[in-house]
Amino acid sequence: MKAKEIRSMSKDDLKAKLEELKKELIKINAQISTGTTPKSPGQVKQVKKNIARILTIINEKSKEVKETKKVVSGASKNSEARETKKVVSGASSKNSEARETKKVVSGASSKNSEVSKKT
Repeated sequence: MKAKEIRSMSKDDLKAKLEELKKELIKINAQISTGTTPKSPGQVKQVKKNIARILTIINEKSKEVKETKKVVSGASKNSEARETKKVVSGASSKNSEARETKKVVSGASSKNSEVSKKT
């Protein structure tokens, strides 16, 4: 099954085909586990690839729907990217502040130990 064929199918058809392929894979795996050889040994690989293709296209279609909803609601990708950068940069500055305070604290303790050694 080619990706073009899968993309032309509706979401309901894709789900039906996915269930059909999963059942077929179960049958093939049952044949293998009982020791009988399947009709063609490469069939397992092809069925798994077709399942992956269908799942990928279903995910792509659902992402397209989500993106169109975002555009309609007025949210842009750039503003979301800026917000995530702010959060990430804020987190890294907090970590650096924590490191600086640790250095100050550790430096103070070494000075105290030097003073106690002199006396």
